[in-house]
Amino acid sequence: MLLADEIKRYNRQMIMDGWGEETQERLKGSTVFIAGAGGLGSPASIYLAVAGVGNIKICDSDSPDLTNLNRQILHNYNRIGINKAVSAKQTLEELNPHINVTALTDKIVSENVDGLVGDADIVVDCMDNFQTRYLLNESIIRKGVPFVYGSIWEMEGRLSFINPPETPCLKCMFPEPLPPETFPVVGATPGVIGSLQAMEALKYLTGIGNNLKGKLLVWEGRSTEFKKYTAYKDPKCPICGKLQRSLPVEVTSA
Repeated sequence: MLLADEIKRYNRQMIMDGWGEETQERLKGSTVFIAGAGGLGSPASIYLAVAGVGNIKICDSDSPDLTNLNRQILHNYNRIGINKAVSAKQTLEELNPHINVTALTDKIVSENVDGLVGDADIVVDCMDNFQTRYLLNESIIRKGVPFVYGSIWEMEGRLSFINPPETPCLKCMFPEPLPPETFPVVGATPGVIGSLQAMEALKYLTGIGNNLKGKLLVWEGRSTEFKKYTAYKDPKCPICGKLQRSLPVEVTSA
């Protein structure tokens, strides 16, 4: 049940068509796993927290440094050197004391990814490398939960809602990882994409609106253009292809 303070706090979203108190209670009972408390994880987690997602698990093994502060708005100068997930928990709980935030300080590896994701209803990918994204992609396929992909570069960002077998998986869309490197970025870029990631998660959890299924959204900040590209399943995908081949064949009569 919602507290009186929560009803007042969330009033402006609860008066939206189709939202109401029941939807807000469902959001309060939801769990989101956020992989990464950096540039994308900052706006994504902040907007999920203030919307009233009741349980946020945020995972990051790194600590903020001065070069992060142009975009990683979960953190500040006084928190340089402490763990990002711990810093994120402090910020999010200050923003909304009605939610539960779990700080996970582990590095995501194949041996622990399923345990870290746990019972999350949805995974939000806010990582900066494809090796970890691929691990998350495999985990959500095993668990049968969706995955919100986001990435950034300079003044450009990408976004997709991944939910195999309904959609292509991340490996279908990006068969080969991009090489890890220090990339240029202006802080407003993850602000845009991270906010859109939060929106995709909220749409899924509330059932309001349509998710970006089977599409790759590209935002070009220099020209302020949004473009959508169709993403296709790879029937020979080494990850979700196995899932597709294991599904029962539906037989219909003429």
